[in-house]
Amino acid sequence: MRAALVARCGQPPVVGDHPAPSAGPRQALVRTVTAPITPLDLLCASGTSYFGEPATPYVPGVQGVGVVESSASVPAGTPVWFPTSAGMAPGDGSLAERVVVADAELVVLSGTVDEQHLAALGLSAIAAWTALLLRGGLEAGERVLVLGSSGVVGRVALQAARLHGAGAVWGAALEPEAHQDALDLGADGFVALARDDSAESLTERMRETVGEVDLVLDPLCGVPATAALGCLAPHGRLVNLGSSAGATATFSSAQLRSGSRTILGYTNNDLTAEQRSDAMTRIEEHAAAGRLAVPYEVFGLDRVGEAWTRQANGEVHGRAVVDLRD
Repeated sequence: MRAALVARCGQPPVVGDHPAPSAGPRQALVRTVTAPITPLDLLCASGTSYFGEPATPYVPGVQGVGVVESSASVPAGTPVWFPTSAGMAPGDGSLAERVVVADAELVVLSGTVDEQHLAALGLSAIAAWTALLLRGGLEAGERVLVLGSSGVVGRVALQAARLHGAGAVWGAALEPEAHQDALDLGADGFVALARDDSAESLTERMRETVGEVDLVLDPLCGVPATAALGCLAPHGRLVNLGSSAGATATFSSAQLRSGSRTILGYTNNDLTAEQRSDAMTRIEEHAAAGRLAVPYEVFGLDRVGEAWTRQANGEVHGRAVVDLRD
């Protein structure tokens, strides 16, 4: 079968022939329709993630949308979304014509959302959704600040916060166009970030815009997270799910303790199959109704190296999605 293959960590995948997989007990054979290239794919294939360096060659792709060809629990022909552990554990991922997935991991789809759009939402949307609701405990009426609001996670978080009754929502990002994008997605305001921000100046600028917030969604860490911690209201929570702006952030012990404020870590890997399925089902429902959307660009499998490089360089508007249909 045709597949994208990472032959060497740190290098884009190339298209080649790869042995077709066979499903074992409690496994499904899925024909992949489309799969996104995500920050997690790039990190795993770099060989520098906390999962360790993957054995090469391997097929990347930590998720996909496809059609069941055989399964003990799902009828053949059923459209599904599925995760994989490619790059995090031995085995191949979704950027191949066929993939083997545990039956329990399949999420049956209604087919009401374009496959490429659903792939673009995927795990990033699940992360935003569950980090806000399960980990962050968002309640109606609370004030939310979304760092990195220009990314797929951030865009979904802005929309999800509104869908769940947030009293006010603000975005924060580097890109000049991100201000209007955040307002278009329902934000009440926006904080412009800069690469040379100091924590002190950014905290002051944030507080001028948002005052205090109850919940911060943080895929950035670094200076933006440090500044956002200074804007947390008493009993406020910051949920970190990434470090694209820096590996560390700092906080004041007095400020944290005096208001019983909380810093929380989040990873999709802690979700149960049931939690992941429930989140994806809700995401599909809202996307079908036009209440949840992210931008994406579609590439054929023969252009997977280009798609990979452009996603890594931040040259894709939204998410790069690879279509594996002929």
